[in-house]
Amino acid sequence: MTQSADFPLAAGLAASASEHRVLTLTLFGLFVGATLAITIWAGRQTRSASDFYAGGRGFTGFQNGLAISGDYMSAASFLGIAGAIALSGYDGFLYSIGFLVAWLVALLLVAEPLRNSGRYTMADVLAFRMRQRPVRTAAGISTIVVSIFYLLAQMVGAGSLVALLLGVSGDRAKQGTIVAVGALMVIYVVIGGMKGTTWVQIVKAVLLIAGTGLMTVLVLAKYHFNPSELLGAAADASGKGAAFLEPGLKYGASGTSKLDFLSLGIALVLGTAGLPHILVRFYTVPTAKAARKSVLWAIGIIGGFYLMTLALGFGAAALVGPKAIKDVSPSGNTAAPQLAEVLGGGAGSTGGAILLAVISAVAFATILAVVAGLTLASSASFAHDLYANVIRRGRATEKEEVLSAKWAAVAIGAVAIVLSLFAGKLNTAALVALAFAVAASANLPTLLYSLFWKRFTTAGAVSSVYAGLITSVTLVFFSPVVSGGKNALFPHSDFHWFPLENPGLVSIPVGFLAGWIGTLLSREPADGEKYAELEVRSLTGLGAH
Repeated sequence: MTQSADFPLAAGLAASASEHRVLTLTLFGLFVGATLAITIWAGRQTRSASDFYAGGRGFTGFQNGLAISGDYMSAASFLGIAGAIALSGYDGFLYSIGFLVAWLVALLLVAEPLRNSGRYTMADVLAFRMRQRPVRTAAGISTIVVSIFYLLAQMVGAGSLVALLLGVSGDRAKQGTIVAVGALMVIYVVIGGMKGTTWVQIVKAVLLIAGTGLMTVLVLAKYHFNPSELLGAAADASGKGAAFLEPGLKYGASGTSKLDFLSLGIALVLGTAGLPHILVRFYTVPTAKAARKSVLWAIGIIGGFYLMTLALGFGAAALVGPKAIKDVSPSGNTAAPQLAEVLGGGAGSTGGAILLAVISAVAFATILAVVAGLTLASSASFAHDLYANVIRRGRATEKEEVLSAKWAAVAIGAVAIVLSLFAGKLNTAALVALAFAVAASANLPTLLYSLFWKRFTTAGAVSSVYAGLITSVTLVFFSPVVSGGKNALFPHSDFHWFPLENPGLVSIPVGFLAGWIGTLLSREPADGEKYAELEVRSLTGLGAH
């Protein structure tokens, strides 16, 4: 039976979670124990820098495709998008479309050339024909900033999820969860490196697809497998009527919101090809052919998953109701777990508690796998780019480099934990969209110029990275996401002057423009021989590591 929006699900969730806490904790314990066992096993096989950074380049295209899916289908995908659709209808689904279409850019422009041209990090490609130290410094800083933005989304999702599941309320419980997730992600990276992280992501991808598929079937079964009936019920329960199924509910109310939609779309479509934790996954396969194959597998898996988010989002709107979702999480991050409890039989039922615990454990697995990948990408960039090639000027041993990566993982984890404690009210999908905007502004222009523009110089590369990074981060800081709104980072202050929630519309063109101007104004000539070598390597794989 469809529940109305006034159904007191928040209280029911807390009571149900409390009654079945042993089951919940058992499932969490089983997953954490299994992944730690995988991590320890992988750690014993990690003997070199290649093992730590790239998993020994021993994964197949299918395995890497699953791992990429596990890395990409984050808390934003499972929790944030379901919540965005449940609260904003059609406009919420725009996140799914953007995240999926972005893979075409990654496949057509980045995957194969990156695998052929680099070794461990994005900066390997950027520095191939440039002066090492300034380019690696810029790329390393950008990688760490993007990763921390992305980490915020995962940690916020973890806090909301576990607080809901354990039936506890208040900021202190969420903060405790964030600290625990941060500690686990550091352990995964320090002990397991890329091998451990990859296997955790593969396991998580399988669990997430299975859990999402089960919920999709259960939702559709309630509406006789008639999507039209589901959409009608969601529109009725939303209180918005037909407008819930049409564009404009969130991004069409004003000229500013339409620009925000355009900005969001550009950031989502271009951001994937500049995300450091996705780019490093192309180095874990032995050949460029395997890199292409892994992206094709990822597109298929991720595409199926995002289609299923339609059923989760509209199912949550119809069966849970926007009011009940907002009572538990104003930004909608708990819509999918709340839907799971209703599908299992409702608050207080054994079936509801079991499905809630299972789906929440899957979501928790999602978060752990993604934060481990992000932490690994940023710590590897610090160790390989900043420590080994900038600070030690290429004189660091492999052992020193890997040790510095492990210490960097601890430091980055600590920074992410502290920042996450203040971001609890933000929607995880919105937070990830900011990371996409920063990646598309700072990393993508430099990467494309390096691969495809013969005249591109070191000055252009450094200008592009810093201009895109500084512009995007500054606009985010002075946007409604940080201050001036009910769900802002600082809701009781208002110092925003940039009207858009996502900076991509401004910051991405700035990144491309700065790279072009910096190159034209630079007095140093481009290295034509190095570009020719890079072009041959990127297209053929000749000389690739």
